[in-house]
Amino acid sequence: MEKKVEKGLAKDAEVKKTVPAKEAHAKNSYSDEELQEFKDIILAKLEEAKKDLEILTEAFSNSGGEDINDTSHSFKILEEGSQVLSKEENSALAMRQAKFIKSLENALIRIQNKTYGICRVTGELIPKERLRVVPHATLCIGAKNDQKKMKNIL
Repeated sequence: MEKKVEKGLAKDAEVKKTVPAKEAHAKNSYSDEELQEFKDIILAKLEEAKKDLEILTEAFSNSGGEDINDTSHSFKILEEGSQVLSKEENSALAMRQAKFIKSLENALIRIQNKTYGICRVTGELIPKERLRVVPHATLCIGAKNDQKKMKNIL
């Protein structure tokens, strides 16, 4: 009889454990309406980022038509060096912009999977305010600060 009571209590404890887990899961994700708000923000940023990437790509591929052929010989060497540096900087900016675009596209995938806004370190929801500013964020502020501290140590 005592074993049956213990089993019954154990089952009750399991039920109590699973109910809060379901409630916790509900609190660890954003609603469909909230996800749609974030999706709209991301799509707007994505469109702007793609336009910026196009401008940067044109700048370093020299399709603007500006050339140094009409400058005098004495300034030509300096101009060429400056132009190369400028192209390298634009190329680096374009690579960074492409990485940003990829991050935004990944955020859209997380929205589709309903995993958007969940910190990949703590598993907690990233605050809406942070996601509105940095919609591709995958870390909450605490985890991001810890990551920065680790980089500084290394």
